Amino acid sequence: MKWRILSKGGDVLETLLINRGIKTKKAREEFLNPPSPKFKLDLSHAYALVRSVIKNKEKIVVYGDYDADGICATAIIWEWLKNLGADVLPYLPTREKDGYGLSIEGIKNIDAKLIITVDNGITAHEAVNFANSKKIDVIILDHHQKPASLSGGPKKLPKAKAIIWTDKLCASGIAYFVAKTSVSTMNYELRATNSWLELAAIATITDLLPLTGINRSIVKYGLESLNQTSRVGLKALFEAAGIEKITPYEIGYMIGPRLNASGRIDSALTALRLLCTHNKEKAREYVQILNQLNKERQEMTEEMTIHAKQKVESRKQKEKIIIIDHESYHQGVIGLVAGKLVDQFYLPAIVIAKGQEVSKASARSIFGFNIIEAIRSCESLLINAGGHPMAAGFSIETNKISNFKFQISNYAQRNISADTLRRSLKIDRILELQEINMNLYQQIVQMAPFGMGNPEPVFASSGIIQNLRTVGAEGKHLKLAIDDFDAIFFNGGHFLPQLKIGQKIKLAYSLALDTFNGNNKLQLKVRDLQL
Repeated sequence: MKWRILSKGGDVLETLLINRGIKTKKAREEFLNPPSPKFKLDLSHAYALVRSVIKNKEKIVVYGDYDADGICATAIIWEWLKNLGADVLPYLPTREKDGYGLSIEGIKNIDAKLIITVDNGITAHEAVNFANSKKIDVIILDHHQKPASLSGGPKKLPKAKAIIWTDKLCASGIAYFVAKTSVSTMNYELRATNSWLELAAIATITDLLPLTGINRSIVKYGLESLNQTSRVGLKALFEAAGIEKITPYEIGYMIGPRLNASGRIDSALTALRLLCTHNKEKAREYVQILNQLNKERQEMTEEMTIHAKQKVESRKQKEKIIIIDHESYHQGVIGLVAGKLVDQFYLPAIVIAKGQEVSKASARSIFGFNIIEAIRSCESLLINAGGHPMAAGFSIETNKISNFKFQISNYAQRNISADTLRRSLKIDRILELQEINMNLYQQIVQMAPFGMGNPEPVFASSGIIQNLRTVGAEGKHLKLAIDDFDAIFFNGGHFLPQLKIGQKIKLAYSLALDTFNGNNKLQLKVRDLQL
């Protein structure tokens, strides 16, 4: 792995801030002390329509999505409308029956005056037209990339009554500000609660939004509220998962997967009910269901990933993009499989759940390659497509998969450079090990929460191996004593044969506080090492 060293010296905190593009005094102050979340959206048309529908006692349906962001956004808008006295129901589509986003099939099941989409709808021209033909008004609340024409210019947006769109927030972030802003603009006696901010924080992290600017504020204040949440369902989920403190890690690796599991292989309504319930007994039942579904999801993902990796490794011709399809693949986990293929082979990956007539695909990318632009370059072959530069999905007629593979492989060949395909690790600063102390660690803590757009700081140091051994199942991890520090290298056990006590090595690492047995001791979390 190539190390990209950003700085060799200077004040550590200032260096870390500069490395993240934070250079002015004002930007530094806002980053280290994020203001309470504020964001301006044009909501006047949407509010007027909602007010009219509620006044006329007509029905509203919140049309969500089956991932954590879509579920959390649905919960926020549904609770907000219920508090306003609306006759409102949530509708979460299923992957196999309704497909992704607002669809004609989904609308056929709806009897309402107004549909509010959350986390979908920005490309749903036909579905919105169908709703209009049924005299159903539509408000779109979405953050996905707007549709573009083959020539690269903008396409017309769906003919909805109102569109609330930004790519600066996740859908739940938009939903939070829709609910919060209504307090001062709709003349309702409604108090925005921190419980909506909690859901926006969960979604911001699980949807991999950059934790800078407004999203940093949402996550910072949302985490504070989450650690004192009054939501019965979240409390039950934290207890079952053994979570004592909520950080981005717990959300990304423990909470998010459980919420996502229901929509991946069953109905996302279970997760929605968990978030909105006030019944402790029901909450525990929902958590048990989600835990079981998450276990099934893990087993299914593992089995499919092994199969997909074998298919990739059996190929003689090396392409710049991986495209795998099979009849046995479950469309609920193909995105996870695509992500694991990217991790192993460091190539953009598209995994297709092959159907008899129509197939569903999910894609993940590497930095420097916009996967949704690549997919839309094959627009004439697709039924629909949506997503972000790093993750996307689409539907395609099965008999067109071969043509799609040919076109997108050529696109990747032209647009992915050799340098883009080289794994690299950004090193914030070279440190001498003796510079590491609790004061330095406290400076780094000021920069939390860490995540996309604000990665945990990585340092590089040289040191002498005092002790070493492998730990974990089959010696998967490497534990080292380097000078006066303990170090752990997860999935680094394969380096053991190349190392010996007394050897000088270079480490790339982040700092962690080890509180085992009540001791507060700094530990190096190794990302890579060089001999």
